[in-house]
Amino acid sequence: MSDDQYYQRDQQHGYGQSYGSEPHAQQQYGQQQYQQQPYHQQQHYQEPANTQDAQTWQGQTWDTQYQPQVQHQQQQPYQQPHPQQVAAETAYLPQQSGAYPLPPETPAPAPEPVPAVPATPAATPAPDSYSAPTTMGNARITDAQRARAEGRSPIIPPGAQPAGLTAVLALLLAGGAAVGPYALLVPLVILQAVTAAGWFRLNGMWPARQGIALAFAGALVADVAVLAVDDEYALPAILGSLGAWVLLTVVLQLRSYAGADERMQGLMATVASASLAIIATGNLAAAPDAVIVGALAVAAATVARALPLPGPASIVVALAAGAGAGILAGGFTDIGGQGALLGLGAGVCALIGLRVASYDYPSRFVHMTAGVALPLTVAVPAIYLLGRALA
Repeated sequence: MSDDQYYQRDQQHGYGQSYGSEPHAQQQYGQQQYQQQPYHQQQHYQEPANTQDAQTWQGQTWDTQYQPQVQHQQQQPYQQPHPQQVAAETAYLPQQSGAYPLPPETPAPAPEPVPAVPATPAATPAPDSYSAPTTMGNARITDAQRARAEGRSPIIPPGAQPAGLTAVLALLLAGGAAVGPYALLVPLVILQAVTAAGWFRLNGMWPARQGIALAFAGALVADVAVLAVDDEYALPAILGSLGAWVLLTVVLQLRSYAGADERMQGLMATVASASLAIIATGNLAAAPDAVIVGALAVAAATVARALPLPGPASIVVALAAGAGAGILAGGFTDIGGQGALLGLGAGVCALIGLRVASYDYPSRFVHMTAGVALPLTVAVPAIYLLGRALA
């Protein structure tokens, strides 16, 4: 019996009747459905009827994939499946058929040989300039590092730029001394601050904020003490400030938890820095004419020492420049021709300060601090003593 005959008979009996009332037709239809669709490649459609029974329309589909049967069942409460049942249902899943085989691996092409570039010799920088920047990790090396790597002498002079700053600061000191003690106080405080910072950096201790602050505070205390007393008590005020600050430094170092060697190094550096900064206060205690002559002599000797001359000749020229500046400055003061002796003594102390600032492969920062301040600071005792002797 064909499908058209079943369809005509269904229309005669109506959609309200079920296939259950005709068992013989239902059995033949089921057999024909099983013969036509052996692999269950069909789709079921169900349409609810007004009565309790429902008529099911089944037809063949063109889909080649397996599609489960859709049936309307009464809603039952959800029950969690047993783990073994879930494992049994998912044990044999159909293999996915959407993957594609990977393309065959091809060997990577061999890199082309790069022609060797002949190495060009690096340009040698000037003695007073920085080296050229590079991109190989060591951006630039300082003059001290270059000299240490080449095995040269550990003595590196500060050069022309620190000498120019020393000359400028010396002119400020000479002008302040010509005006008065309070005008002299401004460049003097700058000199004391640079001295305290430069000495610590010269000893390789950086940053040493507490030590620098302690030394600079001692210098300020000495300045206040000298301005607060008469001229005849100026030297005892300086020595008293120095002694009190050395004692304070020792007490603070005893309270430190650092090792013995580190405490001793910090103690010596702090005492020396505070001593130099307090000694610079002698400019306030010295005669104003002596400060003018001595400052100008230091400026001349420092600039002459920075000239590109051989070692012995440079020293002779520097001392001669200091003495000549003393004679020239003494002509404008009451010292007169004796200013040559004062200028010569100040020049010798300035060269000693430059030698100290040039020792042990100093860095550029040491040159810009200790190299600027030490020539003026070391010359203060000579200026004070020679000034009183020649007055």
